[in-house]
Amino acid sequence: MLSYKNTTTEIASSGIDTVIISVGATEQSGPFLPMHLDTLIAELYAEAYARELNAYLLPTIPFNTSEEHANYKGTITVSPNVLTAMLEEIIVNLTRQGFKKFLVCNGHGGAYWEAAFIKHINYKYPEITLIAPNHNNHNAWEAAAKTAGLEGLNELHGGLLSVCTAMWLCPEHVKTKSMGSDVPFENRFYADYIGWDKLTEDGCWGKFEAGSYSDDELSEKGQLFWETFINNRATGLKQILDEGYRRKMA
Repeated sequence: MLSYKNTTTEIASSGIDTVIISVGATEQSGPFLPMHLDTLIAELYAEAYARELNAYLLPTIPFNTSEEHANYKGTITVSPNVLTAMLEEIIVNLTRQGFKKFLVCNGHGGAYWEAAFIKHINYKYPEITLIAPNHNNHNAWEAAAKTAGLEGLNELHGGLLSVCTAMWLCPEHVKTKSMGSDVPFENRFYADYIGWDKLTEDGCWGKFEAGSYSDDELSEKGQLFWETFINNRATGLKQILDEGYRRKMA
C-alpha cells in the first residue's frame, strides 16, 4: 500500500496498478456531533481497502450529495453531475499513468450517484475496471451491529451509532447530550426529496439518550462496529476486483 504521502518515485517503482478513491461529506450530524463524521468513516474504509488491495490511496474528498441536510447551516452539498465529473477526471488522469483498477467508497449513505457512476465508467472506459466494496454489504452490517451490541437500531443518521462512532474517532469534538427522536416510519417515503429539517426534530434520524453508556462504552461500541464491518467488507475484495478485471479484459 502507498498513498499520496509517498513520492512519485516510490509510486512509479512499486508496480501498483490499483487506486482507492474515497468520498466523505461535510454535513450536519445532529446538534452535538461534528460535521466531518462521514469523512472520517470514508477514511477508515479507504485505508483498510488500500491495505487489502495493496493500492494507491488518494486523499478523501470531503464533499458529497448532501441535499437532505442542506438547510442546516454549515452543510456542503454538490450536485451529482459536478461530483462524478471530478471523479471521472481523476480516473482518466490516473489511467493515462498506467493504473488499471479502481475502487470507490463512500462514508455518506445518501450517495445514490455511486452505482450509476460505476456502471457508466466501466462502459465508457473498457481498458479499466471500477468497483465498489458492496459484495457482502448487508451481512457485514448485521454482523457489526451484533458484535457491538447495537442490534435493532431504528437509525439512519445522527443516533446512538453516530455518537459511538464519533466518540471513537473524534471524542474531542463530541458533546454527549441527548438528541434525536423516534422518527415515524412513513417519513422514510419522503426522505429523498424533502429536507430533513421537515422530517426530523433536530436532523437526527435516530435517538441518543445521554447517560445510557459511559464515554468509554460508547467509544468501544464504535470501534467494534466499524472494525467488524470494514473487515467483513474487505474479505474477498481482492478476488472480486481481480476476477472482475480478468473477465472484462478477456
